[in-house]
Amino acid sequence: MKPTLLVLAAGMGSRYGGLKQMDGLGPHGETIIDYSIHDAVEAGFGKVVYIVRESFKAQMEEAVKQKYAGVKTVDGEPLQFVFVTQELDKIPAPFQVPAERVKPWGTAHAVLMAAEVIHEPFAVINGDDFYGKESFKILGDWCRAHENTQGQYCIVGFQLENTLSENGSVSRGICSYNTDGILTNIAEHLCIAREADGKVYGDNSVTGENHVELAPKALCSMNMWGFTPDYFAKSARIFESFLAQNIQEPKKEYYIPFAVDVIVKEGEGVCEVLSTPSHWFGVTYKEDRPGVVAKFAELVEKGIYPSPLY
Repeated sequence: MKPTLLVLAAGMGSRYGGLKQMDGLGPHGETIIDYSIHDAVEAGFGKVVYIVRESFKAQMEEAVKQKYAGVKTVDGEPLQFVFVTQELDKIPAPFQVPAERVKPWGTAHAVLMAAEVIHEPFAVINGDDFYGKESFKILGDWCRAHENTQGQYCIVGFQLENTLSENGSVSRGICSYNTDGILTNIAEHLCIAREADGKVYGDNSVTGENHVELAPKALCSMNMWGFTPDYFAKSARIFESFLAQNIQEPKKEYYIPFAVDVIVKEGEGVCEVLSTPSHWFGVTYKEDRPGVVAKFAELVEKGIYPSPLY
């Protein structure tokens, strides 16, 4: 069994100022997604599902067709690609999209769009985050170990201090887990940044407490998840409850941590917290771009990646 990689690439990058998922950052114009797919293939994944918007689906499909034409899985088969769209009107009946709704329904809604094309354990990642080879190896091994199980999920947690931006604050879900490494809670924190005293602070969106000091080594969510396919039905049920309560709230979004938290607290699944030695980096802000370009150049210079990548 080869697991599937689900790439969340429907975001428009409002803070970045353009389509981050199409921005060439590697020495030969490689995108962050290109590096993620390269690492996923090495880790044994066999299919890539893109969640995109209809407005740029054709552009993404053509780019993928040209770039990955000769890419093979570890056992020599052609790497499979599927494109699925996330749009505001893709919600269950009898709900109707309010006229004032502009924002997407969120990452957990995006994952639901792939329910009909994924039937095996799968990983979820953001299209604009670099996770590193070790992270994909950890996630690929986890997916293969859970081929015939249900209600088993995982999150690959990154040390908070390794996920900060030098160009502005970030939002991160801080993971809490028991001695067995099982997730007990994810608390979304906003406005996280390292301040002049060298400490890291953020606003806890759950408790409402502002300027909370955070442990630099705390594991946080960078939206790198592993799921068994039963997750889809459970998440779809939770989404209906979410809509019933929030359909008139134009800025409320249905996020993956929220869905997982409900499943865990209802006793319908468990989520392991896996740590990775990899260093995350990404392009939250346009000012992050030069640093990311330099990091990819360094990885190529060290021989970690070929250049060109494909």
